[in-house]
Amino acid sequence: MFVVEFSIAPFGKGESVSPWVAKAVEIVEASGLDYRLNPMGTILEGDWEEVFDTIRKCWEALEQDCDRVQLIIKADWRRGAAGRLLSKIAAVEEKLGHKVKT
Repeated sequence: MFVVEFSIAPFGKGESVSPWVAKAVEIVEASGLDYRLNPMGTILEGDWEEVFDTIRKCWEALEQDCDRVQLIIKADWRRGAAGRLLSKIAAVEEKLGHKVKT
């Protein structure tokens, strides 16, 4: 399973990119993948095809009305592991002995 963080935003559309981020989040929600939105991107968990197909759909949605789109992807793959959106954080919290802000 992959845990993938990606950030997608247009250039040249003004200071706020929230309308385009919202468009991408709608696509992520429709994918059925487990995800977390954070201030700097979106984290997905799933297999290669599902995750990267979802990211491709986000890019396709933005490129329709944007002349330039920045896409940043960071990925972690681990054989047989699932539920890592929560378990990775839980492992750190266990070491610290307290909850962290998420």
